[in-house]
Amino acid sequence: MPTGTTSEISTYLGQGRRLRANRIGVPGLLLSVVAASAPLMVTAGVMPTIYGTMGIVGQPLLFVILGVVLTLFSFGYAEMSRHVHNAGAFYAYIARGLGGTAGAAASVVALVAYSAMQFGIYGLFGFELSGLLGEHLGLNVGWWVPATAAVLAVGALGWLKIDLNAKVLGASLLVECAMVVVFDVAGIAQPGRDGFSLHAFDPTTLGGAGLGTALSFTIASFVGFEQAAVYAEETSRPHVVVARVTFLAVGFVALFFALSSWALSVAAGPSRITALAQQEGPGLLFTLTEARFGAAFTDVMHLFYVTGMFAAMLSFHNVVARYAFAMGREGLLPAAVGRTSRSSGAPAYGSLLQSVVSLLAVVVFAATDHRPHGDPTAPVLRLFTWMGNIGALGVIVLMATACAAVIAFFVRRGAGRAQAPRLIASGLAGLALLVIVGCAVEDFDVLLGADPGPVLRWILPGIVGASVLLGVVYGLLLRHLRPEVHARIGLGNEAFLLDKAAASRLTRKASS
Repeated sequence: MPTGTTSEISTYLGQGRRLRANRIGVPGLLLSVVAASAPLMVTAGVMPTIYGTMGIVGQPLLFVILGVVLTLFSFGYAEMSRHVHNAGAFYAYIARGLGGTAGAAASVVALVAYSAMQFGIYGLFGFELSGLLGEHLGLNVGWWVPATAAVLAVGALGWLKIDLNAKVLGASLLVECAMVVVFDVAGIAQPGRDGFSLHAFDPTTLGGAGLGTALSFTIASFVGFEQAAVYAEETSRPHVVVARVTFLAVGFVALFFALSSWALSVAAGPSRITALAQQEGPGLLFTLTEARFGAAFTDVMHLFYVTGMFAAMLSFHNVVARYAFAMGREGLLPAAVGRTSRSSGAPAYGSLLQSVVSLLAVVVFAATDHRPHGDPTAPVLRLFTWMGNIGALGVIVLMATACAAVIAFFVRRGAGRAQAPRLIASGLAGLALLVIVGCAVEDFDVLLGADPGPVLRWILPGIVGASVLLGVVYGLLLRHLRPEVHARIGLGNEAFLLDKAAASRLTRKASS
């Protein structure tokens, strides 16, 4: 079907009910999905937490192990992308494998999980940029001011074309990665007092009570690679591009973060990395960098630390907007959300919905922030930590469920024997992901980084459970009250093409 005219895709009832194709290739898609991993944010924020709070010196080995687990996951996930092209990705795959009710539940979890991760980054972004404005320009503004400005800027970019988004994400990501690589080389070339060491890759360094929480933090660092399938409708060859980008993203993230976490341990010294990470926190990377390159380079790195967070926010925003578009197109959300911009073909109304919800999240946390100016409790310890961990838990649940859906999809179609290696890989990955879910729930108080109290430590992960329950109830109601909508869950544009073919047959039959 041609996609060159805007009239074909202007509304959810348009000629194609699809996002505009041929808008993004392998390089642009790879940059978009890897940007969600925010290399500087992970290196400066996540890695010191794993070293300091969990005391896991073998963090580089964790990235390698989880890289293997997610590669196993990707075999089935990527193969599914060759058969199902839908901006709803996770929920579409789950619906096609496990049925419409499971798909409805997955759609709610996906919206909650990805939105929560984006909300969390708004808090950290606002806090960091507020601090930079105060330090370098003497401007004392609350964290919510730059956070609100970021919501508006991300919303505007979300309304525009995906190729423009890819350029913004790509430019930020490339500089960000380059700066981390510069540090990695210097950290290894100028090691700390322990000298050059491979101790971080010793399996004995994985022992300790914090291993479960470290697994959750580490797998959260990979979140983004699975987003390639969300853009399937907008690529020129989705059956090739999505699978290729998925594997490239997993491999890049695993190797990049394994190298960077190792460089941190070498630069500080394996015997000192835990104590130094506890002392410096997110400042660990910048302290080690300043000792090797001076204050000017460190200031530039801090700036790109902030722009990297902006790129991650934009990446998550684009994903949520496409999930919302897919849900609106299929009747899971109001039909208006399933419209695209007439000028750009982007899921503009899904983007607008996400911008409104993000603004409300920032307003709520800002209104309840009664701490003095510069206190990180509301934007970092609550908004970033709480929402980030809720989002990560939701995505892990989606991945584990998708593994089961992949197996069911191919077995039901009589392709179980032909796809046996991929299905075995999916089964192994699913089991590993379920173990991580259990660890995350059990140790959620540790993940919060503070003592939230016995009630809150269950309420927060319970948000994901409540999302699952809400989605299941919603799916069951649709099954009984609107069976035609329930039957379309996960079909996306394919449902429209089937309707069009059926209408054409009826027209020919009536005219004959």
